[in-house]
Amino acid sequence: MPAPLQIDVAVEAWPIAGTFVIARGAKREATVVVARIGDGTTEGRGECVPYARYGETVESVRAAILAQRQVRDRAALLQSMPAGAARNALDCALWDYEAKRSGTSAAVLAGLGKLDALTTAYTISLDDPHRMAAKAAQAAHAMPLLKIKLGGPGDADRMRQIRAACPQTQLIADANEAWTPALLPELMAVAAETGFELIEQPLPAEQDAALAHMARTVPVCADESLHTRGDLQRLCGRYDAVNIKLDKAGGLTEALALATSARALGFQIMVGCMVATSLAIAPAILLAQGARWVDLDGPLLLARDRAPPLHYDGALLKPASPQLWG
Repeated sequence: MPAPLQIDVAVEAWPIAGTFVIARGAKREATVVVARIGDGTTEGRGECVPYARYGETVESVRAAILAQRQVRDRAALLQSMPAGAARNALDCALWDYEAKRSGTSAAVLAGLGKLDALTTAYTISLDDPHRMAAKAAQAAHAMPLLKIKLGGPGDADRMRQIRAACPQTQLIADANEAWTPALLPELMAVAAETGFELIEQPLPAEQDAALAHMARTVPVCADESLHTRGDLQRLCGRYDAVNIKLDKAGGLTEALALATSARALGFQIMVGCMVATSLAIAPAILLAQGARWVDLDGPLLLARDRAPPLHYDGALLKPASPQLWG
């Protein structure tokens, strides 16, 4: 049996360009946890973002990573750790380590071959409807797909003003659980009226059974309601699509399997991210190959990124260089 790999952890803070605002709060910096795994010669890295919505803190994630003293491979990691940010950092570090040790790419290891560039959504933070419309109109010059953060009251006005400001732009929306069953019919009707092509997590996860009893005039996507393959059967009939994120799934290994299972059940696939650096986004590019919607704009929301960064040409996201990851 191979010897356990060495693990190191770093906590980093990256300033956000302005303020990132969603229904449950605002922040000015992205705090990420970076795991490094190595054998003394070769090292792999993985980045995660602890998320309080799922009971995670920076310290709890850091401690969970350091507790894995017997890490040897990704299959064992799936058995020894629950899904979440800590496992994601370790899993992605193992992919990076395996790619560098073998002299091939993570894409080849995943059976994907050459990766395609992707068109990513660009996020417009929650704000006053008029300011959101102005920001959306400005972004739409370079970004053909905008993701609009919504917050409940005022969302009908937000959607109408943004559509008026961006008549030709593809629009998707993320309510981050801020709608109520009472608001749902009206706001879904406005979403259809204004040509939004997807509504992400309109209801709180614990209330999403209501979605099974309504006509969904716009496709609805599960985010907070979906973490791993174990959630999929419960979501059938409630959602039309699922947003797969590495931090929720607990790494690229589970996320790839989750995408396969979700497609088999008829779900459309969205691949999303947290606000993070290019190191967190690089493995998600593998996952996003063939996804219906790609939302991997995390580094674009930062004031600065790590080097070497991913390359964005407007909305077009290129695969990572081996110097970054994989």
